[in-house]
Amino acid sequence: MSTIKEEIQQRILVLDGAMGTMLQRYNFSEEDFRGERFKDYPTSLKGNNDLLSLTQPIAIAEVHRKYFEAGADIVETNTFSGTTIAMSDYNMEDLVYELNYESAKIAKQVADEFTKANPEKPRFVAGSIGPTNKTASMSPDVNKPEYRAITFEELRVAYKQQVEGLLDGGVDVLLVETIFDTLNAKAALFAIEEVKEERQIDIPIMVSGTITDASGRTLSGQTVEAFLTSISHIPLLSVGFNCALGAEQLKPYLQRLSHETEFYTSAHPNAGLPNAFGEYDQSALQMQVLIEDYLQDGLINIIGGCCGTNPDHIKAIAEVAQNYKPRSIKVQV
Repeated sequence: MSTIKEEIQQRILVLDGAMGTMLQRYNFSEEDFRGERFKDYPTSLKGNNDLLSLTQPIAIAEVHRKYFEAGADIVETNTFSGTTIAMSDYNMEDLVYELNYESAKIAKQVADEFTKANPEKPRFVAGSIGPTNKTASMSPDVNKPEYRAITFEELRVAYKQQVEGLLDGGVDVLLVETIFDTLNAKAALFAIEEVKEERQIDIPIMVSGTITDASGRTLSGQTVEAFLTSISHIPLLSVGFNCALGAEQLKPYLQRLSHETEFYTSAHPNAGLPNAFGEYDQSALQMQVLIEDYLQDGLINIIGGCCGTNPDHIKAIAEVAQNYKPRSIKVQV
């Protein structure tokens, strides 16, 4: 079976859409989140989507399956909040390794099913590494600008544990995503390099930042070019942007990124901007038109969807992506 590094040279790869959007459809209750194992747990668990890999694994596998059926080449593990830092909200720090391991295993089993059915189109699993709910670059307290809620070292240790669980569960690539603070991302990348060295392995790494608004900067204040410079010391499979903006708003930043980097590029934008109720209204067809704009301009190697996207969006994106050649890069990474 060919690797993701080989496949990305041949065609545009399609990433899945939102996990949270899909899980909302199940309307899981507090009891569903708890399952039998956590029925007497002292804290409320509703909303802890990562936990569903343990308590509702059939639903998680079903979501992955729907995205593969829609045409995705890569699905992300259900581990966006899979660090001790994020899990401390639920007093579930002790479960972090298991959550990552099981989430990776579920996704990998579904990916293998699809690859076996069609070896010409191998399917891959990206270990989703979210930004945590703390920021290492900025103070959460305007009155104490020097204060930090988390240190680089604490982030490194937390990310290392997550990475080990994802690797043991069988992911094909690691995706450090939704980066709003590049220092957090650097801690994640440092941890990944550490694990790679310890295990004598080489796993591809995708990095995806978040441009938060029309200022064109990340939350920690970096421009596209500064963000790229901050993470380019590591040999990456791809660099790109996701979340915060819809495909239309994201395009100018992708253009800049695409011109500046010799890595492959990725994008998984939201289904437009949220409405007054925080919901996403952009249809699959509307999104397809905007994504085709990226493809015509040769900006992209990996394309998918973030908040508000579902298998219909991914199907529409996959249909149009197959008609275009991937963005060519000067130097093979």
